[in-house]
Parts: sequence; C-alpha cells; structure tokens
Amino acid sequence: MAASGLSLLTFNIGNPSEERARRQLGWLAARDEQVLVLTETKASSGCQFLADAFAAAGYDITFPVPEPGEYGVMIISRIQARPDAFGDLIGYLPARAAAITLPTPDGPVQIIGAYVPSRDAGPEKTERKQKWLAACSAALTARDAGVPAVFLGDLNLLEPDHQPHYPFFAPFEYGFYRELGTRHGFVDAFRYLHPDAVEHSWVGRTGDGYRYDHIFCSTASATSIADCGYVHQPREDRLSDHSALTARLAVRPSPALLVSDPVAAITPATLF
Repeated sequence: MAASGLSLLTFNIGNPSEERARRQLGWLAARDEQVLVLTETKASSGCQFLADAFAAAGYDITFPVPEPGEYGVMIISRIQARPDAFGDLIGYLPARAAAITLPTPDGPVQIIGAYVPSRDAGPEKTERKQKWLAACSAALTARDAGVPAVFLGDLNLLEPDHQPHYPFFAPFEYGFYRELGTRHGFVDAFRYLHPDAVEHSWVGRTGDGYRYDHIFCSTASATSIADCGYVHQPREDRLSDHSALTARLAVRPSPALLVSDPVAAITPATLF
C-alpha cells in the first residue's frame, strides 16, 4: 500500500486468545495503513492485549467496551483522531459501532467501524440483526451528511448480486446494503474500482465464499478512492477466519502521531 493519501484497513480478528493476539499484533504492526478497524472484539484478554500494545506505542485507541457476552469494534489510529459518539446514536448494542473523526487539512472525515450481528434461521437472531440494522440506518440518517465519511467493517451482508447467490439472505439484509447508496450517500469502494471482480473475505467449511467485509465511502468522495483490495494472507496463515480489506483515498490525512513499534512496546527488556 502506497504511503500517500489516507489509508485504512478492516480486519475481523475473531476475539482472539492472547496467544493468537500476539501473532495478530506482529502482522498488524507491520502494516502501513494509518487507521486499523478491528471487528469481532470482546471484553477479553486477547483484545485488551492488542489495545494495550498499540496504546503503549503511542497509537490512538477507540475501544467501546462491549456488554458481557457481546462483540464490538476497535479502531487503532497512527494519525490524529478525535472521539466520535456515533455508537451512542445507535443506542442498541452500541459497541458494535465505533467511530472517530480525523481532523484532516481539508476538513473533518468521519470513520465509522461496524460489526453487524450475524444470524441463523431462528427468529431471535433474525430480529436482533434487523433491529440493529434499523438503528444503524437511523444513526446514519442523523449524522451530518456534509462531513465525508468511511463506513467499514464486517457487515455480515452481501451485495444483492453477490456471486455465488445464496437464497437464505433476507430482503432486509439486501435492503440495508442498497440503502447505504440510495439513502445514506455511500459507495462500495471495492465495487467502485472492481465492478466485475469476484472476491470473498470469508470461506465456509464447504468452500462457499462470502464477501462480508466492506469499505463504503461518501459518494461525493468516490473519485478519491485510489485503491481497494482484499488481503488474504491473515486468513491463509490462520490468524483469523477472515481476510482483511484495505483502501487508500487520495485525500490528505490528519497529522501523524509519534508512534513506536507496538511489538517492542509490550516486549519486556532482556537483562544480561
């Protein structure tokens, strides 16, 4: 990923054990994206290890604590960021959305990370997912549309013409994907650059692939999307069961923070 512009990465870390979090840290620390959005976090030792390591290295950490048994989102930034209360606008399972505002030289840019609830065929999880998506849609409607935004994460949603087609996704799930463009003014960054590509960020035991992880940008900023692609290495190396997704926007980022290597920051000094 080129260093110029504003770069972001979203990655489902799967609520790791501390041992797996240490391996994830090594991979994440070597990335050069300025903003990392980690999904499927939990109030666990593995997730707290990652937060503590990056914080010790001088990164800005936004990590709303999920309710007991619940999941959420962590945002790690190596550039200046301000707190953003988007999750409070959602209200329902608010830790499943974390947000920051970047004070860029050209004005603020809002970064919203989301981990949409998954569901099965049962009514309870279906209602839960539908309720969260409705609350998120209301929060997106309430946000200042004049501020450019990036909405990204593991959305547990597929585009309506996803290949292959799976008949068990409900109209309300496809409806939210469509509303991101028609109602909320976002464009799918990967699809904008790769209109015909078939890519999957999660592959089931039977080999069926799903493009669950997404990066959406404000439609008015679509021409600034310089790069967007999936990084399959962490899934292939079993750091997670998801691939990562990275993007670069041709906009000037906010000022850099003075950061160090997070791996070294949490490694005790050896005494000789």
